[in-house]
Amino acid sequence: MSTLERTRCQIRAHPLALDAVLALGVLVVMLATSFADPHGEGATWGAHTPDALSLVLMVLGAAALVLRRRRPMAVLTVTVALSLVELVTADPRAPVAMSAVVALYTVASTTDRPTTWRVGLLTMTVLTAAAMLTGPLPWYAQENLGLFAWTGMAAAAGDAVRSRRAFVQAIKERAERAERTREEEARRRVAEERLRIARDLHDVVAHHIALVNVQAGVAAHVMDKRPDQAKEALAHVRDASRSALNELRATVGLLRQSGDPEAPTEPAPGLARLDELADTFRSAGLPVEVARADDGTALPAAVDLAAYRVIQEALTNVRKHAGPTAKAEVSVVRVGPDVEITVLDDGPGEDTAPGDDDGHGGHGLLGMRERVTAVGGSLTTGPRYGGGFRVHAILPVEKPTTTAAGETV
Repeated sequence: MSTLERTRCQIRAHPLALDAVLALGVLVVMLATSFADPHGEGATWGAHTPDALSLVLMVLGAAALVLRRRRPMAVLTVTVALSLVELVTADPRAPVAMSAVVALYTVASTTDRPTTWRVGLLTMTVLTAAAMLTGPLPWYAQENLGLFAWTGMAAAAGDAVRSRRAFVQAIKERAERAERTREEEARRRVAEERLRIARDLHDVVAHHIALVNVQAGVAAHVMDKRPDQAKEALAHVRDASRSALNELRATVGLLRQSGDPEAPTEPAPGLARLDELADTFRSAGLPVEVARADDGTALPAAVDLAAYRVIQEALTNVRKHAGPTAKAEVSVVRVGPDVEITVLDDGPGEDTAPGDDDGHGGHGLLGMRERVTAVGGSLTTGPRYGGGFRVHAILPVEKPTTTAAGETV
């Protein structure tokens, strides 16, 4: 903090002392002006001496200014009354009205504009009328017009200061609101990123652990009678666990700082790896048929990943819930501006847990729906007529944009 700012803070911390200094300064100016002859050439000092009443009125008017911040209207009333007494009784007059000018400025700077207009006009009218009607000088004398001008300028200056303070305060409030909005936006994005990473972890773990579980069960079942088949099942377990570790490493790598070494460079999975994904399920004993009619459409990265994860999760649910004799069909079709993903199975779903959702429970369906909605698509799931389950996702080929009016196109 600079010396100037420190001084300002100290002054703001002691407003009464500042007002006392101001009152003393006003008193000195009033006393000095009262000894000068304004009608001489230049300022003729010592041309006349104010009487005792004028001196008392100047001291009282200056003393009232000490309380101008605490009781602005009361101080204005007192100083105007003292000025009226001086205007009516003194000849020549002392500048007691200077204290009323300062008090009027204080009222204008601390109240609203309508109050400033009413009080300012009343003060200007009362003081100017008293000076014009009761003084020895003509009504158009310089002193009378000067009193009118000084009170008007005091009201205008006070109102301008109040307006500027309100403007600065509004700017500060907008800046604070903008800062809070940025913080809320940052928290929202962090929450969305955490949810996305949680979905990725769920998809990776659910898929690969399901395959490991199936192959491990096969290996345990045929270990004694058919060791070759058990060895093949264990090889699948090894491959699935390696794939799980690789995808987990890539997902957790997203949590690294941008400057950390060994950041994952492997691209996110997409429909280009659909055949590879289907082979992993076939090796786990789930017959999977894949049909594609998307004409090699290049999807945005987020949409491509969403399509892959939906198929992965749907096939994982088939393997876990549809029963050992179930078969799965996967189709990827380009329909106008969208790509439609459909995963069907014909399993009876005999091993469905009671708490599962429509036979394919847990967080899988919720995660698929969130992922599809995040890229502007839609997802429908439900049992098929005659048995089995259907997962149908419609994903936009182009990433949706938001217009200035907040509409998604």
